Order: sequence, then C-alpha cells, then structure tokens
Amino acid sequence: MSFDASILNDDAAAPRDAGRQPALTGCPWHDVNEMLQAAGLRPTRQRMALGWLLFGKGARHLTAEMLYEEATLAKVPVSLATVYNTLNQLTDAGLLRQVSVDGTKTYFDTNVSAHHHFYLEHKHELVDIPDPHLVLQKMPEVPEGYEIARVDMVVRLRKKR
Repeated sequence: MSFDASILNDDAAAPRDAGRQPALTGCPWHDVNEMLQAAGLRPTRQRMALGWLLFGKGARHLTAEMLYEEATLAKVPVSLATVYNTLNQLTDAGLLRQVSVDGTKTYFDTNVSAHHHFYLEHKHELVDIPDPHLVLQKMPEVPEGYEIARVDMVVRLRKKR
C-alpha cells in the first residue's frame, strides 16, 4: 500500500476565511486586494505592493531577501523586517507556503497546492517537482498528541561531476 502525501495538504491551501472566495480578474493589483481581504488581512499599502511583486508573476519561490531586493528595485519603501512580517502573515493566512532548505534558508512558495521540490544546489534555487503522483511509501509513527500537518519533500540536486 502506498501513501499519497497530497492528502495531507488539502487543507493547507485554504485561507482562514474559506467561505469567501476571491473574485479574481487577472489584474494583479485587484487580485491581490481580493486575496488579502478573503484571507482576513487588511490590504495595507505595503502588503499590496509586496503582494503585487509576489503574485503578479505567477508561481514563484522567493526568500525574504529576494523579495526585499525586488521591492527596492521597484522603489517600494519597505524594510527587510516588514518583508519578513508580511511573508509570515501571508503564510499564516494560507496564501504562501513556507519551504525550508537546510534549516538555514527559507523559501516562500506562491503555489500552495500539495507538491514537492528539487533544490538546485549550484544555483540555490527551488523548483517544483512536476510529478503529481510522487508518493511517500511509509509514514513514520507520530508521537502521541500530534498529527501530521504536511509533508515537504526537498530533493537536492547537483551537477554531475
């Protein structure tokens, strides 16, 4: 019997206010506003600007530092602390997925569906694994009082020598 890890992630993508689905139009500014409101977050100027940078370019994997650099280049006046706070708020609201690599580098994924990643060591880049049928054969015993919230698989890749 194989274990389909995707069943663990079905509720991870649901925003807190799951009763109100955002009316997306394809306009990044409008859509970010709708996403924030549907998740119960006030669309402040900084959240809107960072959300536009995050979600306006499709599915992406960014660190806080990468987003801060993009914001700086776009002349969005935010501090690195604000970027971290906003990324954590968006993650808590179910709009982003946090993926840790090595325990030292954290990426924020705009694709919150159940999926796994390749980590390209030479580029320090996270890439979605395209196989939706990837399964974990056996789950470990969970300590009493705990349940599995999500399974994140990161397969590290390096160039052949």
